[in-house]
Amino acid sequence: MKTLEIPKDGLEGLKQNWTADALSGFLVFLLALPLSLGIASASKFPAAMGVLTAMVGGIVVSFFMGGRMTIKGPAAGLITVCSGAVLALDALKIEGASGVQLACGAIVIMAIIQVVLGFLKFGSYSDFFPHSAVHGMLAAIGVLIFAKQFPILLGVDASLLKDAAGKGLSPIGLYTHIPTFIANAKPEIAIIGIGSLIILFGLPAIGGIFKKIPAPMLVLLVMIPLGIYLNLGTLVDSGNKHFALVHVGDFWKEVKFNASFAAISTGTFWYYVFMFLFVNSLESLLTVKALDGLDPWKRKSDYNKDLSALALGNGVSGALGGLPMISEVARSSANVGFGGRTRWANFFHGLFLLVSMLLLIPVIEMIPNAALAGMLIMVAYRLASPKEFISTYKIGAEQLVIFLVTIFVTVAEDLLMGVAAGIVVKFIFHLINGAPITSLFKANYEVKETTEGYTVNVKQSAIFSNLMGFQKMWTKLKPGKKIKFNFAEAKLVDHTFQEALHHFEEDYHSAGGHVTLTGLDKHKGLSSHPLATKKLS
Repeated sequence: MKTLEIPKDGLEGLKQNWTADALSGFLVFLLALPLSLGIASASKFPAAMGVLTAMVGGIVVSFFMGGRMTIKGPAAGLITVCSGAVLALDALKIEGASGVQLACGAIVIMAIIQVVLGFLKFGSYSDFFPHSAVHGMLAAIGVLIFAKQFPILLGVDASLLKDAAGKGLSPIGLYTHIPTFIANAKPEIAIIGIGSLIILFGLPAIGGIFKKIPAPMLVLLVMIPLGIYLNLGTLVDSGNKHFALVHVGDFWKEVKFNASFAAISTGTFWYYVFMFLFVNSLESLLTVKALDGLDPWKRKSDYNKDLSALALGNGVSGALGGLPMISEVARSSANVGFGGRTRWANFFHGLFLLVSMLLLIPVIEMIPNAALAGMLIMVAYRLASPKEFISTYKIGAEQLVIFLVTIFVTVAEDLLMGVAAGIVVKFIFHLINGAPITSLFKANYEVKETTEGYTVNVKQSAIFSNLMGFQKMWTKLKPGKKIKFNFAEAKLVDHTFQEALHHFEEDYHSAGGHVTLTGLDKHKGLSSHPLATKKLS
């Protein structure tokens, strides 16, 4: 990797890499257009507002973001928060303000808090959350997305999505009604939905050149003509004439200041401000970190700068009626795979979306909603696939328990409760395995400097909740030295700490230094995984 010439940034980077970035931006645009429409619809926002969000994420945020390879836009991970906010705020019955407008107000307030957190350098605080709880949150989001998109995939009548009291079915209720949904599917729509799933899951499985074709775009190329043939535009559900196809309407008249703060004095409003803030910031920061690992040039992002840039995008998007945005993992990974080199790939993806809203709205309104539901179900599967459960179990049985508790509480209650429950269970396991209470939040270590480098004696415990204390110490170690971490006095070293240390070790080696770990020979791993939690025997 050292032999690769690092691409230039700014205007020089545009001149040097515009062909590669424009091509990657165009290919990412092909993925982003249908997904943005689907995410917005599932979030109870107008479909075109998803495209607006991605446009702002590309055209505006690119100039300020702290990473090079990430793609900013609406994310499936926020569907449950957005849809919950729209419904809950609409239920307040505030005159002159719809649920969408009030949700946009909450997004703007969230963005103001988020930019403050960026300047206060809160970007590193995402390390506090244990990986098993974070992965459990994402898997729970996948479970929720599937429950809500399955009826749309089959064209189920809206009346079947309510209980006897006329309220919308809970996620568990949606799962128990799956046989009813199948029995009452509209054949024309079900053909589109199931056909979309066959393409989405089947195309990558074929391999070869087919693996390089953006499956969502192939879905549109097949399903738009099929939808015309099946006369989907004539289907009406509960008086909704836009039931089967995407509805954009007069997009450019809709782009205006659309945020309302009329509910700012209510607890519901602030609840969703902090729900947006938590999920939006955490998921985005985790994606930025993941993309740093995929970057061929191993460039390091400025997480705090990226958080502030994200806040700007969220503020602009929310003010104009759009959704919150994050650094989206699937589109960002695709950008790396398509050969994107700088932040200009994100800019070009937004530029192509702008062109689509200028020229392609009549075509976009031919897209079947069932095809978009299929794409979201594909995203849901990736978030909650069996391999996520298996890989978590391989790290340790206790990790799987935390993972499952987070999923169950999230589905039954909400995201904040789910992650909080996962963290509580994690603490319980740590105390059972010998972590002293005094070390839960305090990093206890001793650093000795020698002529060759450093010896770091880790004491008591090294776990997720005191990781930031260790990370502050790591930043003070001079590069190019030899560092020996001695864990002989540590009673517990957990998976989250070891993974962070592994990344530090890679970075330190690449800078010419050397890291060795000692004192773990008397520790017992909770599984055979190399980074499994280890406790002193």
